[in-house]
Amino acid sequence: IIVGGEALLPAHLTPLGDDLSGLDIYNEYGPTEATVGCTRYRVPSGPFGASPFPIGRPFGNVTAHVLDPWGGLLPPGAVGELCIGGLQVALGYLNRPELTDERFVADPFLTEGHLYRTGDLARWLPGGELEFLGRSDDQVKVRGHRIELGEIEALLSDSDGVSSCCVLAPTGADGQRRLVGYVVPVGEFDGPGLEEGLGRQLPAYMVPRTWVPLASLPLTDNGKVDRSALPSPESPSPSGAAYTAPRGPLEEQLVEIWQELLGVERIGIHDNFF
Repeated sequence: IIVGGEALLPAHLTPLGDDLSGLDIYNEYGPTEATVGCTRYRVPSGPFGASPFPIGRPFGNVTAHVLDPWGGLLPPGAVGELCIGGLQVALGYLNRPELTDERFVADPFLTEGHLYRTGDLARWLPGGELEFLGRSDDQVKVRGHRIELGEIEALLSDSDGVSSCCVLAPTGADGQRRLVGYVVPVGEFDGPGLEEGLGRQLPAYMVPRTWVPLASLPLTDNGKVDRSALPSPESPSPSGAAYTAPRGPLEEQLVEIWQELLGVERIGIHDNFF
């Protein structure tokens, strides 16, 4: 069984039964501009976690590089743009010279040849496999910090109690972006528990403080998450903490200042802007 075109989750294999030892299952990755098939990961027989499977290693005659914005190689674990090289890479787009120049660049590691800039985010895992982390288009800037939403989603997918998820950074009425986590929970939803788990792996500014539990994520006709169909979150407290009212004139004045600055209707004394 060979699959591709979308991140492969362990839940997708559930219909095949508990014993996969008699099957050879391959998760493939590759854009059309590089003849579709570029990397391949052989799925083990199990057991599985909840996070998507890696996209594996390059095929023969294919090169794969994870590069920083300046075209430099990134070390294992660092997130960057996945660039594909090899004989199968197209020469460019028909009658689209500007787009061709943007996406098809000279291969800095060879005297001849060129790379296709996929626009996809990835990183090398310790075992030498590639992990797909979403589109670079999903990179957002929140309070001065550049954030890859796919990196948050990858860790969130691996959290206990999460069946599937999506992370957005919508702009509020005050013009500021805030991270919002959409989660299909397994059992009872536990927002504070998710925040605590992510906080052990990510800096505080990358941890969503607004959560929207859903029965299922909306999908497009081809099975991808329809981000435009996700519901707008209700106005949250900045930290997601339980609301505690101000206890005197000084705290009331501080809360009023924060409410005006953040455009949030209700702020408790334990809420944390940062």
